[in-house]
Amino acid sequence: MPSRRLGTSLGINNIPPKHCTYSCIYCQLGRTKHLEVERRKFYDPDEMVSQVVKAVEESNQKIDYITFVPDGEPTLDINLGKTAEKIKEVVSIPLAVLTNASLIFRDDVASDLQVFNLVSLKIDAVDVKTWRLINRPHPDLKLNKILDGIKDFTKSFNGIIITETMLVSGVNDSVSKCRKIAEFIRDLERVDKAFIAVPIRPPSEPWVKPPGEDRILSCYSLMWECLGEGKVELMVGYEKSNFKLVGDPVKALLATTSVHPMRMDYARKYLSERGLNPDEVIADLVSKGEIVIAEYRGHKFIIRKIM
Repeated sequence: MPSRRLGTSLGINNIPPKHCTYSCIYCQLGRTKHLEVERRKFYDPDEMVSQVVKAVEESNQKIDYITFVPDGEPTLDINLGKTAEKIKEVVSIPLAVLTNASLIFRDDVASDLQVFNLVSLKIDAVDVKTWRLINRPHPDLKLNKILDGIKDFTKSFNGIIITETMLVSGVNDSVSKCRKIAEFIRDLERVDKAFIAVPIRPPSEPWVKPPGEDRILSCYSLMWECLGEGKVELMVGYEKSNFKLVGDPVKALLATTSVHPMRMDYARKYLSERGLNPDEVIADLVSKGEIVIAEYRGHKFIIRKIM
C-alpha cells in the first residue's frame, strides 16, 4: 500500500486485532479491546516469513519497505526480532516498524528493534497529563521510563529513526505542548525526520478533531526551529490511491482495511480495476457484517469490522 512515510510499503500484521499497550483517542481501528503490556507469541514466525516471501514474489512493483504495522503494538510480539531476522535472511528489502515506543525501555524490546533498518517512534506528549489523555496507556506504564528508553535507543541505533506526533485539537496542539515535544525530540541523540500528523480517518472517539491550520503551522514552525531545515514533515493529507494489493481482491481489501481504513473512492477504484462491481462487492460485505462504512471530514471510509 502507499505509505505517507515510507513510499510503497508491504505491511505485516503481526498482532491480532486491538492488542495494544495504548488505547489512543484518535486510533483509526477503534478502542483497544485487549490493553496489555506483557510480550507473548501471537503468530508462527516461519509462517509469517513464508507469507512475506509469497507476497514479494506476487508483487509487480518495487517495494520500498516491508513494514510491521499491525492491529496493535508490534513490540508485544515476543518473536518480533526473530521474525525480522528470518525475513532479512531471504528478502533484501529494508525492514521498518511503526511502534508507539511504550515498551522501548525494556532491553529485549530495544534489542529486537535493532534488527530493523527504520524505526518509527510515536511521541504525542511528553507530560503525563496529556499522555494519559491522548494515548490512554496501560496503568503499569510510566512515561518517564518510556522517554528515557527513547533517549537510550536513539544513542545506540544505527538505522533510520523517525518520530511521529499526532496532533488533536484541544489536547496536545497548544504552543507550550508542541514546544515541549519539539525540544524533547531536539535533545535526542539523533532523529532523521520528525513527522507531524493529524487524524484523517474516523477516530475511536467521535469528538476527536484535527487542529486548525494555524495550530498545525505553529507546531511545524516550532519543530523546524528546534530540528532544522529538512527534518520536519507534515502528514495532513491522504496517501495516493494506487493500492497494489496481491491475491484475491476481496480478501486483500478486507486484510488491508483491518489495519488501514480505506477511503470509499479509493476502494471503488481498486475493485473496478480488478473487474469487479464495487457497489455489489461493498454491499455484500456490509450485509455480511465484514465491514462498516464511516464518514469523517467529508469522506466515506471502509473499515473492517473487528469481531
